[in-house]
Amino acid sequence: MTSATADVRPDDAGTFTRVRLGFRDWRHRRPFWGGLLAVIAGLPILYFPYAHLSFGGLSLAMSTTGGAGSLIIGILVMVLGISAWFQPASRVFAGVATILLALVSIPVSNLGGFGMGLLPGLVGGGLMVAWAPLGETDALPAAPVPSGPATAEPPALPDGIAGTAAESGEPGGVEEGR
Repeated sequence: MTSATADVRPDDAGTFTRVRLGFRDWRHRRPFWGGLLAVIAGLPILYFPYAHLSFGGLSLAMSTTGGAGSLIIGILVMVLGISAWFQPASRVFAGVATILLALVSIPVSNLGGFGMGLLPGLVGGGLMVAWAPLGETDALPAAPVPSGPATAEPPALPDGIAGTAAESGEPGGVEEGR
């Protein structure tokens, strides 16, 4: 059995296997990884402007005037990632908007969540823009190769056209059996 002849969904599969295969089919029909990275990118962009971190006895408050801007940017990046999952046709808009919002988060949201929101946002937006659905011909298995005898005769050449040097009897041709 080859991968081309194997059952895509075996009938005797358990519930976990059916759910896993269903999720895999769903994931392959949309820019999943780009959307996931966009959702992940929105979290640090949202978190750091409102965070009160403490290192030992030192308390560090990141509250800035860009807190509202960070809130809007973080939520929009996450919504764009989710919309790319559920509306794959809008993937180019969502990807370009994610890239632009990740770049805007540099001055607005503490260097894009200290780079932890900037980098996944840029990569996720690029993945959303670059993703393309499988076409009808890409999803079909390859046509079977016709089987024939292992030592098939080469096709005959039209009159007046010489074949290889061995066929025409010219010197330097390779003889059979060598």
